[in-house]
Amino acid sequence: MKRLLFLISLLLLPAQASAFCGFYVGGGASLYNDATQVVLMREGNQTVLSMQNAYAGPPEDFAMVVPVPQVLQRENVKTLEKDLFDKVDRLSAPRLVEYWEQDPCADDWGYPRSGFGLGISGIGRGGGGLGSGVSRGYVEVRAAFAVGEYDIVMLETNEAAALDNWLKANKYKIPDGAEPYFKPYVEAGMYFFVAKVDVEKVKVEDGKAVLSPLRFNYQSNDFSLPVRLGMINSRGSQDLLVYILAQDQRYEVANRPNVTIPTNTNVADAVRDNFAGFYEALFSRTIEENPQAVVTEYAWQATNCDPCPTGAVGGATLNQTDFQTLGADVLNSRAMNWTLTSASLVTRPTIPG
Repeated sequence: MKRLLFLISLLLLPAQASAFCGFYVGGGASLYNDATQVVLMREGNQTVLSMQNAYAGPPEDFAMVVPVPQVLQRENVKTLEKDLFDKVDRLSAPRLVEYWEQDPCADDWGYPRSGFGLGISGIGRGGGGLGSGVSRGYVEVRAAFAVGEYDIVMLETNEAAALDNWLKANKYKIPDGAEPYFKPYVEAGMYFFVAKVDVEKVKVEDGKAVLSPLRFNYQSNDFSLPVRLGMINSRGSQDLLVYILAQDQRYEVANRPNVTIPTNTNVADAVRDNFAGFYEALFSRTIEENPQAVVTEYAWQATNCDPCPTGAVGGATLNQTDFQTLGADVLNSRAMNWTLTSASLVTRPTIPG
């Protein structure tokens, strides 16, 4: 089994992660982020990271800041359609399955003595329901380009306070106490991807900005997910859903405990009437008993399912077009033997120290 780092060069720091691979900055009201979906594909030292963020805030100009291991250029970044994330989410959603089995001890009328068994098949979470002072460092703009509704700059810095000051000087509203969250990434030699949104290009639904998912590809010796900065935007607990597509293999997190949701388990008949509530309680209990753990909820071939989710538009499983869109084009792969592993991390904000 392969292993993934959730924290970039932070193993000596408090083991906190977040539900966003960066944070939001802007010039208006507070910006909050409560959940993120990330799809990862990797081959050799090449990583493709696609992310969709649940953003709740005003549709004024704002930006997001994401640490990355190299300077990204226009060809390394693209926007995706939200529907593909919905498809991945449906495929890994929890499902209640009813099987009818003939009782070998049936009565004389030929009917089984026990009628049915219920079980959870597949494991996945459905829709039921991280003080700036005077800076003596520098910030350099290494690249600038536009992708979709995003105007992007790539920043290099040698000091967390310098980055904090640069963002403020460029009229971004930085949450109080943001500098300590920058520091570990600066010390790790990361660059900072700042994607500002053109409010005239962004889609607005019910007064909220609907951001296009973003896909990055980059080279890095470590297979890791830079998630700590998202705590800056947290209002409380956050949920990070990570989907890893790999050829004939599963992944687990290297620097946190790993637990799994119970599956293929017989349950009471009454569960059929409120399966969403049942699964939410099951997931919550798993988190309560393993508060620092990453919870693996699903692991199965991405091209088949048993049973498959119902009502899926465009097919329940992933196809070659989906794989190419999520990164197989960058990896130069036409393989179909992709395994989908889904893991969740629920966290609460903690100031790093």
